[in-house]
Amino acid sequence: MTSDLEPALRDPTWLRRGLIAVVLAFLLLFLLLPLVLVFREALAGGWATFLAAFTEPDAQAAIWLTLMVAAIVLPLNIVFGLAASWALTRFAFRGKSLLITVIDLPFSVSPVVAGLLLVLLFGAQGWFAEWLEASGLRVIFAVPGIVLATLFVTLPFVARELIAFMQEQSTDPEQAAYTLGAGGWKTYWHVTLPSIRWSLLYGVLLSNARAMGEFGAVSVVSGHIRGLTNTMPLHVEILYNEYAFSAAFAVASLLAALGLLTLLAKTVVEHRLQERGR
Repeated sequence: MTSDLEPALRDPTWLRRGLIAVVLAFLLLFLLLPLVLVFREALAGGWATFLAAFTEPDAQAAIWLTLMVAAIVLPLNIVFGLAASWALTRFAFRGKSLLITVIDLPFSVSPVVAGLLLVLLFGAQGWFAEWLEASGLRVIFAVPGIVLATLFVTLPFVARELIAFMQEQSTDPEQAAYTLGAGGWKTYWHVTLPSIRWSLLYGVLLSNARAMGEFGAVSVVSGHIRGLTNTMPLHVEILYNEYAFSAAFAVASLLAALGLLTLLAKTVVEHRLQERGR
């Protein structure tokens, strides 16, 4: 038995059991029970009603848009995360701590504020309004705005996961590769990238979950145009406000199922990371 666990093991039995009971009660009341109720309400009208919610054109458009936005955002997050983690953990330069703080900015800024910032930049009265109008481009109330809003709120996930992992990782294998004559790109591709692949996948899973479930920032910039700019979370809100509860919970259950699949994949990746000694 490790020494760091001994003080906790010496705590009174009633205290340990009480704390465990409190944690389980919170999980049951605020996580598991609501999740079960979502699936229960989704199937309350039967399978025919449940499946009908996904054959409706607006629902299919919302599902497709959600998946498309995630497919666009994730590669950008991967590129940024790899570049940021390499720069911040392998180079010394002024302003490094400031750059890390900026990367963490989406964690502290409300998604609604992020959406408003995009409106300020790309809206009809925004800073780039004249240029966008002259170019015939539309950002706000269109897919590009949704992509930018989603990118803003998901940008830190891959980068922060890789930064934390690479800061703990030894640089000896990379130094050995350089000594043997491997160039920077070859060293990164054959030494660094294989060693961080599970951490990278972990960050991608977190980013994907946030991208598919984002509501606040996307709600501000989307315009709630049915069949065009409604993602799944926005479609659920519209259905619920229109008292189409069965359809709303059906689409919500799909979001919940995607979240559970992400959680399962996240658990597998965490296990692999622990096997690697993280």
